[in-house]
Amino acid sequence: VSASGMQIETPWAAQLPVATSIGFSPGGAEISGTHPGLSPLWTLPFILMLLAIALFPLVSTVWWSKNLNKLWVSLIVGTPVLIYYLKRDPHSLLETGAEFISFIILLASLYVVAGGILLTGDLRATPQTNTAFLAVGAVLASLIGTTGASLLLIRCLLKTNSERTHTVHTIVFFIFLVSNIGGSLTPLGDPPLFVGYLEGVPFGWTLRLLPEWISMTATLLLIYFVWDTVMMGREPMAALKLDKLQVQPLRLAGSFNFLFLLTIVLSVAFLHPPLREAVMVVALLLSLKITPKELYSAHRFTFYPIVEVTVLFLGIFLTMIPALDVLRARAQGIDLREPWQFFWACGGLSSFLDNTPTYLVFLNLARGLPGPNEVAGVSHALLRAISLGSVFMGANTYIGNAPNFMVRSVAEESGLKMPGFFGYMLYSGLVLIPLFVAVTFIFLR
Repeated sequence: VSASGMQIETPWAAQLPVATSIGFSPGGAEISGTHPGLSPLWTLPFILMLLAIALFPLVSTVWWSKNLNKLWVSLIVGTPVLIYYLKRDPHSLLETGAEFISFIILLASLYVVAGGILLTGDLRATPQTNTAFLAVGAVLASLIGTTGASLLLIRCLLKTNSERTHTVHTIVFFIFLVSNIGGSLTPLGDPPLFVGYLEGVPFGWTLRLLPEWISMTATLLLIYFVWDTVMMGREPMAALKLDKLQVQPLRLAGSFNFLFLLTIVLSVAFLHPPLREAVMVVALLLSLKITPKELYSAHRFTFYPIVEVTVLFLGIFLTMIPALDVLRARAQGIDLREPWQFFWACGGLSSFLDNTPTYLVFLNLARGLPGPNEVAGVSHALLRAISLGSVFMGANTYIGNAPNFMVRSVAEESGLKMPGFFGYMLYSGLVLIPLFVAVTFIFLR
């Protein structure tokens, strides 16, 4: 039950219609179960989980590459939280467990089904081609969700750029645009926006974010085009010749999996648990059974990325319970009034915490402020700021949105060495933060 008294039946997946695809971040949307006396020290397990993700790849790459070791870290860091909530609030623990299961089923079904759709061929990896990939992905993100769009395009983009030696920036901008910012135009694009729809925001209201979407998308595409043009000029001549020689026309295989993708999307949008999860599992199994094994082999499909996401987000889900409870218990003490304050506060937390409950916390905080009741109990200006912050700033870190980590994992499995946790934040800090400052002055003052 939200602070507005409205019933919300949404453990994880329910919040994400296509949103599923959408791009997630972990956690649930409910505001119940807060612990007013919970010490801020209970945020430490979550901080340790973030540090493990950031530092272990630097300390011991080989050890951290094994998913079993990641599982041990998640269990060790999350066990104190597990024990505390088993004794004090088992309901919240069970609720989070249900959300985690729904989240993984949704993500796994999308991963398998999208993995059965193969764009074969090899285009020339020119700045024009790569920019077109990003532009198409940004549009698809609002239609089939950030997760769906990311999984559909990432392998084809990696294959196209496989002959080039400078590719990391392309995948980073892919995360910026396709896995996050592109999904801001419809409630299907990102989970927080769908939860806003459940809270009374009209379905078409998110189209009001079109000016910000166009501005951010166009600016990022322009920056990327210039960046990629410069990087292409630094490519070895042998790599450029190989790229020209290995051009093949694009062909689509496994198109029948679009039917399963549509089934998953409709089940998340219209069905309730546990029927929703059952339908997704059936779609996953049928896709695995019908899709020829040669198709999976053609793009080196494995379950490593989804297993990695599962074991890491197990720790994130567990340790985030007290972190969110501390935030909720202290939300009313946060002195926020202006749209730009909501944008940065909501966005900053959405970079590291689940953007869905963060969206709800700040939405309900805004409802308690004096001012016009223009939409869902708040002003258009405050809702715009909360929506932009929760969706846009999920791109700031690998854990800001679930597709971010999955794209990174798929890229690394293909042989590309991606930047670490802080290395990625260097990209987002240099590229995104100045743009967010511009959004603040242009749209939120």
